Amino acid sequence: MSERAHPARAEIVVDLDAVAHNVSTLRDLVAPAALMAVVKADGYGHGMSAVARTARAAGATWLGVATPEEALALRAAGDTGRLLCWLAAPGDSYEEVLAADVDVAAYDVAQFDEVAAAAGRAGVTARVHLKIDTGLSRGGATAEQWPGLCAHARQVEASGAVRVVGVWSHLVASDEPGHPVTDLQAKAFDEAVALAEKAGLQLEVRHLANSAAAIHRADLRHDLVRCGISIYGLDPAPGVPSPVDLVPAMTVQGRLALTKSVPAGAGVSYGHAWVATEETTLGLVPVGYGEGVPRAASPGAEVWVAGRRRPVRGKVCMDQLVVDLHGDSVAAGERYVLFGPGDAGEPTAQDWAEAAGTINYEIVTQLGGRLTRRYVGKDQS
Repeated sequence: MSERAHPARAEIVVDLDAVAHNVSTLRDLVAPAALMAVVKADGYGHGMSAVARTARAAGATWLGVATPEEALALRAAGDTGRLLCWLAAPGDSYEEVLAADVDVAAYDVAQFDEVAAAAGRAGVTARVHLKIDTGLSRGGATAEQWPGLCAHARQVEASGAVRVVGVWSHLVASDEPGHPVTDLQAKAFDEAVALAEKAGLQLEVRHLANSAAAIHRADLRHDLVRCGISIYGLDPAPGVPSPVDLVPAMTVQGRLALTKSVPAGAGVSYGHAWVATEETTLGLVPVGYGEGVPRAASPGAEVWVAGRRRPVRGKVCMDQLVVDLHGDSVAAGERYVLFGPGDAGEPTAQDWAEAAGTINYEIVTQLGGRLTRRYVGKDQS
């Protein structure tokens, strides 16, 4: 990764070559199932449009987002391929997203009818993926509701306003591949698909597997897998040996704002949660929870400065955090890496997740604020 002569004070660097590598690797792994690259939440903090464009070029035949607004933003950016959005609330408008040739999800009869009515007004045939709740107890029809939803959907298909093209669900514990709930969900999903087909629905795709299941449960890949965190190079099942080599795409870096020496007994940051036991040198990193850096990661987190991991001292503040340089001679303006791929020894997003007691998804997705974003790799547009 090339560095500019004067790197930004605080920036997110996204390696699109890493995204392309991850997508093509996963595409080959799951074939003949198709790959959906999930780019919701601004591409998990990596930038939705750039990641989507790269994923398409690397072999993702589908894209997935949560909301209609995200889907429309992709269409405005020039994307024209198969695209599914799956999260709406009663009263949301479907006309524009259906007119933009976007597939949508329906969880119950009322939502299905909203989609069908909107399709009629828009003069299009909506493509709908019915969701069955197989145990997550989140979105989707219950097992009791499912036969009625399928029968109703088949009846409404006769109007020409809607066509059911998929059945899907979401896993509870895919990061634990051997968890017994997964097999129960798989059985419930197969039964739901059979009921849908018995009702006369002509399905194009059946999709259950997310990143972890796509990698670790070949039996759950069906026609399509939805890969989110894995296309960004982060492990969806930390600690489980993986058959694929993923490359983290995000590096958060910048320049130290200040270095200073402090004597033994000096308290650091709010509340003096850390007190120096000996004279040391501190470095001021100009990012904080205003940029999405988790306050809960202090103490425990580390930052890469001058060839070493440096522990965060005291509490992460809104705009800055402090690291211990252990008396090393480091000047203001020295490059820091909050986290990156880990190739040079720098902390990773997983390291920060463990320090904060959370998951790597949250670390990368919540970053923003005053951080700028820069792309490297073949597609830097």
